[in-house]
Amino acid sequence: MSRAGRDDSDAVGREGASGGLWEQVSTLAFAVLIALSIRAFVIEPYRIPSGSMFPTLLVGDHLFVNKFVYGVKVPFTRVRLPGLREPERGDVVVFTVAKQGQQTFPADQRPELSTEEFVKRIIGIPGDRLEFRGGKVFVNGEAIEAQPQDRPFVDDASHSLAVSAVDLDGRHFEILDDPMLPALEPPPLTVPPGRYFMLGDNRDHSKDSRVWGTVEGAELKGPAFVIYWSWDFNGTWAELLDPRTWWRLLTREMRWDRIGTLVR
Repeated sequence: MSRAGRDDSDAVGREGASGGLWEQVSTLAFAVLIALSIRAFVIEPYRIPSGSMFPTLLVGDHLFVNKFVYGVKVPFTRVRLPGLREPERGDVVVFTVAKQGQQTFPADQRPELSTEEFVKRIIGIPGDRLEFRGGKVFVNGEAIEAQPQDRPFVDDASHSLAVSAVDLDGRHFEILDDPMLPALEPPPLTVPPGRYFMLGDNRDHSKDSRVWGTVEGAELKGPAFVIYWSWDFNGTWAELLDPRTWWRLLTREMRWDRIGTLVR
């Protein structure tokens, strides 16, 4: 074989190798783009870090948020595209707030601060008149009835909390009250246009709209709709790599019965 023939063969080989590499890189980039687009516009994962939504959501629950329902928020703006429906009373929603140390503010009122994501339940929609008295919540003059249940709920600090069943606009869920703490009762208010009033289901152990105010609609990421993972694990990544941890997770700390359940 001539030298020219060998050179041509080597050139074809180099082109084929570089072409194959480029195809793999472009395929990976496309897959990453699809994954990021789904996260930005369709669903987003969220981990429950605190007990403010006991008993509905437990610390260590991992859930998906449907960002399509209320309409996709245009990146880097406060504009939201039309969605399937408006936020409703009873929705469990992930939303953005502003934080400064231990203080919380509506994100649109303190845009210079860093933000965090909270999860609470919508109790008041725009125009609702809310009152808090005698440990009850009144919406437009009607009390949200809570039926006491016979069983207590023991939280992660070993507090025994009273359980009540609530029916709000056709949504059935449970709330908690701490008999050792007075009910938080802010002054009556009317929810401003375009804003929402949030409460935690763990009423006496939740910092919510009773403390820091209402949430602008543009800050709502979407309703939580399903728990895809749940465990009672607070260890480090190093512990997860230890095979001895796996048995404990599988037998004691995984909440298998919660995986795949819908968020009510």
